[in-house]
Amino acid sequence: MSRIYVHPLPVRIWHWINAAGFLALLVTGLQLRYGVLFSLHFKTVVGLHNSIGFALTANYFVWLVFYLFSDRITVYHPDLDPARHYRNVMRQIVYYGHGIFRGDPNPSQISVHDKFNPLQRMTYQLVMMLLVPLQFYTGIVLWDLQRFSGTVELLGGPRVVSTIHVALTIAFVVFLFVHVYLTTLGRTAGQHIRAMITGWEETEATPAGSTTPR
Repeated sequence: MSRIYVHPLPVRIWHWINAAGFLALLVTGLQLRYGVLFSLHFKTVVGLHNSIGFALTANYFVWLVFYLFSDRITVYHPDLDPARHYRNVMRQIVYYGHGIFRGDPNPSQISVHDKFNPLQRMTYQLVMMLLVPLQFYTGIVLWDLQRFSGTVELLGGPRVVSTIHVALTIAFVVFLFVHVYLTTLGRTAGQHIRAMITGWEETEATPAGSTTPR
């Protein structure tokens, strides 16, 4: 068993700000729609929801700039060989659905520049490069419907924009439950969560050049 530094400090800070911000957006969003969580003035909750949304948008660009201008971007690189990518994804699905319950070894090993397995990489590409920006965009449109009236009309009206925003929120809630579940699949239930606090992940093997923090 060895330890490698796979979560740099900027990524850890972004991650926990993003997690707290998402939960705050979820709570304020539920309050805006159903008004059952606490008694605050509607305009106050709107302002709070919008402020948190803009803060998370800025936080997203911090994440994006960090990865674009560092060698860590390789963790998101797609496998350009479709056949190999398909085999690796299916191998990971079989592991999560069957092998993990028999004690089989994980077919993917963590390294500094390759911390996601093929299934995670594909999912995070979809979430971070498509769904998150789309959620931010629909949120900005709903923030000022008059200013973005052209987009509202193009999409079919405020109700359609709101439906897209809510549907994406539901998708993120599902993703959150799956994400939390996967964090419990380490050698111990808290191993991966602890790694996102300290930056150091325990692994069976030590890839070359993996022990130097960045």
